This record gives sequence, structure tokens and C-alpha cells, in this order.
Amino acid sequence: MPLTAADRHRRTRRDHAGETAEDYAEAVAVILDQHGVCRLVDLAERFGVSHVTANRVVARLEREGLIDTAPYQPIELTPAGRRLARAAQRRHQTVLDFLRALGVSERTANIDAEGIEHHVSPETLRAFAAFAESHGQV
Repeated sequence: MPLTAADRHRRTRRDHAGETAEDYAEAVAVILDQHGVCRLVDLAERFGVSHVTANRVVARLEREGLIDTAPYQPIELTPAGRRLARAAQRRHQTVLDFLRALGVSERTANIDAEGIEHHVSPETLRAFAAFAESHGQV
């Protein structure tokens, strides 16, 4: 049975929600590594969104078991959140290495990797990694 327009839009919304979860988990991990503490204001600033928007995402990630937080307390990753952040970081680095191996400028590679990392299959990611490694980018 073919997908309806509604089915395609539902999948797109679900995929975008997953991308947001990955981006926020990765950001929390980076901020924790750099500063030892992550607060809502750090995430709002990093993503260029309002405090309210960041709070909604954080609340969703808490419901999904990816982060732990309490009012006026720092944000922490759960074990599942740490796994998601590590996977997102590895995927991002692989795509970045691949783009640099192709000769894409550092600036453009960083911008493009941010979007590509969410839409690449495991098979393609393995090919990216092999290409980057064969071209001295790893």
C-alpha cells in the first residue's frame, strides 16, 4: 500500500524530532565537557532559540529518558543520552572527515556535516569513513 501524504509528513516530523534529540544530546555533552555544567541558557544560546523553545525540547528529552534535570539545576545526560550523544558525535566526525577528504573547505564542511549527519545510512557512513581513511583524513 503506498504512503499517503499524511504518512510522509508524519515520518518527516518524527525524523526531525530525532534530529533535534541528537543535536541537543550532543550539545549537552560538548557543554559538559567544556564547562563541567550545562544549563538551559547554554542550550538556548548554542542553538539561537528562545529560553521557552529550549525548555520545551529539554522537557521532551527528559520524558524520553535522555536527560535528567530539575528546576534551576544543571542538565545531565542519562546513560541513554550519553550513548545518543556519542553516536551523533561519531557520525558527525565521519561526515566531516569525508567532506574534508573531498576537498571541501573547513567552514563549509562544518556547516554541511551538521545536516548530512542526520540523513546518512549506516552503509553510506561506512563508505564515507573508508574514503576519508584512504585519503588520510582519519
